[in-house]
Amino acid sequence: MSPTTTDLPAHSASGYVTFLGAGPGDPGLLTLRAVEALAGADVLIAEPDVLDVVRAHARDTVSTPALTVVDDASTAAGIPAIRDAANLVMEAARGGKRVVRAVSGDPGLDGDAGREMLACANAGIRFEVVPGIAAAVGVPAYAGVPLRDAHGTDVRFVDARTASDRCWTEVGASDATAVVSTTLDTVAAAAGELVAAGRKPDTPMTVTVAGTTTRQRTWTATLGTIAGTLKQAKVLPSPDGHQPVIAVVGERSAPAQRDQLAWFESKPLFGWKVLVPRTKEQAASLSDQLRSYGAVPHEVPTIAVEPPRTPQQMERAVKGLVTGRYEWIAFTSVNAVKAVREKFEEYGLDARAFAGIKVAAVGEATAASLVDFGVKPDLVPSGEQSAAGLLEDWPPYDPVFDPIDRVFLPRADIATETLVAGLIELGWEVDDVTAYRTVRASPPPAETREAIKGGGFDAVLFTSSSTVRNLVGIAGKPHNVTVIACIGPATAKTAEEHGLRVDVLSPEPSVHKLAEALAAFGAARRTAALEAGDPVTRPSERRPGARRRRTT
Repeated sequence: MSPTTTDLPAHSASGYVTFLGAGPGDPGLLTLRAVEALAGADVLIAEPDVLDVVRAHARDTVSTPALTVVDDASTAAGIPAIRDAANLVMEAARGGKRVVRAVSGDPGLDGDAGREMLACANAGIRFEVVPGIAAAVGVPAYAGVPLRDAHGTDVRFVDARTASDRCWTEVGASDATAVVSTTLDTVAAAAGELVAAGRKPDTPMTVTVAGTTTRQRTWTATLGTIAGTLKQAKVLPSPDGHQPVIAVVGERSAPAQRDQLAWFESKPLFGWKVLVPRTKEQAASLSDQLRSYGAVPHEVPTIAVEPPRTPQQMERAVKGLVTGRYEWIAFTSVNAVKAVREKFEEYGLDARAFAGIKVAAVGEATAASLVDFGVKPDLVPSGEQSAAGLLEDWPPYDPVFDPIDRVFLPRADIATETLVAGLIELGWEVDDVTAYRTVRASPPPAETREAIKGGGFDAVLFTSSSTVRNLVGIAGKPHNVTVIACIGPATAKTAEEHGLRVDVLSPEPSVHKLAEALAAFGAARRTAALEAGDPVTRPSERRPGARRRRTT
């Protein structure tokens, strides 16, 4: 528990305010204390660029009043000027609410946050400050640009928007590493200020936009060449020129060193938009794994799980578990576990009802869901994680050792008969029960459908034949530039029958092995591009009419 937690007051007439730093963009950079404060917030007042980062950690009931543009100059320029945050904070706090005021980077470096803290202090409202990672520190780390080395180089931080002539002169006359906060369309002007103040034009410089996010892009140049570098990369001129960037100037940002240290942008699937066509519950862990490879997962449910039309068969089978009707119960999916668990809860039962019954599970996800339920499987296939693999390890019925000859098999309405036939051949009686129905999900939004058909996705992961059929049915066939990854031969065959080229085949029927295989494909593709001297691009950037660079 955070040491500051015990100091938080209960709701009072004056409320309580937490000024919280949301970091430079990566949600994973929120501190533990920040997550703790967000979980207890009644009101969340966040700048628009960090709202999505912090909202996920707040309660569903939290109030999120919008910050609005209130001055004419900002309105005319289309720039969101945050001017009413102090009033919102004070109003909520005076109402006895626990308020979290979230800003990008660190609140100690935010002038508006400092003004709001002073207003709270003058009004007698208690507050705390939860530091965050400043963009000027976090972005260079993600760009592979260390700010200091063993020789202890000085580091100077400059905000180009407010830097005075004296500031430029001091930084330009020194040999310190300069970290400059500026924008895309003014970074060349900042470089010019440093050259005019005495820095050599050939001083190395890196410029990073959208730092710490999967949209991050970094350019290496010198103070004298940065304008030409951005123009050659077709980054400028651009209507997006107002985007903030972090520029690092000095020997520590030399291109040769960044090539070795650029750990983030060199991830195997960096920036890839990957379609995950599964039910939302099933997609969560797979999406987390894809993010670890630098990808941007987009979950599109293709299958909806519904109860059986006639529940009586399932009810009789669950009662049979309690009365000793079965020797075995076999789970072939997470959904089957979920269906039985829900029926248990309906009857007031728990995992103890499995006492004396042997439990089999196909697949690591299915086994994990059983363990979460409090049941450790007795049998998991030692080889292929499939019905066929389970049958290879399933013992034949022996009337001497098996007092009961019956197996309970809860499964989907569209499941194949492979397992049933194999168990009967081994001498078992099988109660093949429909535990749930799988139906085609509703079509995704029009924007997603267009991205699928138009090549907006870099890859799609197919985890079953039904996901292939259902995705094509509800959204259309993926574009031919999209990398198609399949979990096994049967799924690959279905994809090919629908006119798709299969690029990646998982070595094992596991969603995590499938993600690993896609990452290996992406890494090989990146290596091939670098060895050929070509720019590293995503598959979607090679479709007709697509830009040949990462979007920023």
